[in-house]
Amino acid sequence: MGGQGGGSFRDALDAAYTLAIRHLDGIGDQRVAHLPAPEAPAPPDGIGFDAALKLANERIVPWISASPGPRYLGYVTGGVTPEALAADWLVSTWDQNVSNAAGSIAADVERRTVAAFGAAFGLASSMHGQFVSGATAANLVCIATAREWAARQSSAPLTVFAGSAHSSILKAMSITGVGRSRLRPVATLAGRTAVDPLALEQALAIHSGGPAVVVASAGEVNTGDFDDLLRVSEICKRHRAWLHVDGAFGLFAAFDSGLRPRLDGIEHADSVTVDLHKWLNVPYDSAIAYTARPDLQREVFSASSAYLGDDPDPLHFTPENSRRFRAFPAWMVLATRGTRGIGEWVGANCRLARQFGEAISATGRFQVLGGIPLNIVSFTPTRGGATARDRFLQRLNAGGETFMTPGQLFGQPTVRAAFSNWTTSAQDLDRIVAAVAASVD
Repeated sequence: MGGQGGGSFRDALDAAYTLAIRHLDGIGDQRVAHLPAPEAPAPPDGIGFDAALKLANERIVPWISASPGPRYLGYVTGGVTPEALAADWLVSTWDQNVSNAAGSIAADVERRTVAAFGAAFGLASSMHGQFVSGATAANLVCIATAREWAARQSSAPLTVFAGSAHSSILKAMSITGVGRSRLRPVATLAGRTAVDPLALEQALAIHSGGPAVVVASAGEVNTGDFDDLLRVSEICKRHRAWLHVDGAFGLFAAFDSGLRPRLDGIEHADSVTVDLHKWLNVPYDSAIAYTARPDLQREVFSASSAYLGDDPDPLHFTPENSRRFRAFPAWMVLATRGTRGIGEWVGANCRLARQFGEAISATGRFQVLGGIPLNIVSFTPTRGGATARDRFLQRLNAGGETFMTPGQLFGQPTVRAAFSNWTTSAQDLDRIVAAVAASVD
């Protein structure tokens, strides 16, 4: 495969397969992150496939993180299951542009997959969903649709109420022209990140400035806490407010029988966001935006042109025209594991999170903040404040055994550990706890 060409598909895929298996077979023992990584090489100008792959193997591959591995606890990052990876390779091979329904079954696979997950999450059967690139794009779709709804209610500006809004909500408000200044924070319950329903009721009761959207959390980003969706939905109904549920990872509580009641009331939502490349453990980028008003959604995102086609083509409901066949890996995971299999790793991740919190609290050197309602542990050194937190986190991540990210909760600097990988085990937890102990002052 020398020279300037790319060679045959078989040779290229065989070479990629060798690199992929090497990465996956050793992922449990690799350094989880590289801090700092060296400067990446610029792409050479046409050195041929063999030389290009050799350069990548020498200058890029050694510095790739083990983010799909069992001890990467940063952000809320899933790994990838074998069936999801195989499906994703096929998606690239098939190279379907799921912008329209003509000429391929891909759009119908997406439609059926969206409906299957909606039913599993407990959403109303009338909810219309489309795949997008992530929760940020999904929140954008939902806020844009809510803005269109608001414009039909009143000429007054839209106001957004939330106890704990994710930063992507603010981004969506900015992009759609609602404006970041139209967010009205609502008090949360004492010691929690879930909205106080009484405070929400009061805020909406005194609001007289036009249509209102309430953003509820199903899996708040700092602790994984849940708003009381049933009470919030009742409040929204009384005050004629649009209810948007940001369930980027928390919607997967529906797959565990003990956690499922936390989603009671989700069936009353007007729009819902879920990120599949988090807890479903499919490759980036994969999420679904659900709305109860596809007619308004189409008003926002329609791309009318003779050559593009018309309804029910997906391109009329999302920011993108060209769309990857993201649904197939999600289809494969649900078909392979079922809701029971997915629920098993959701439940296991939550148990490991609680065990981690108990282990570090028992040392007396860390304090867990906000409880552990789901799969996220927010904790802080008991002494030293932000300086101690920063030193600890730098040592922990530089050690390569695990990777965590910083946070801020109740005015205190924190470290966030998010358990969302399907392969994380009790043995991995022992290594994570040991790395934490070795990194503290």
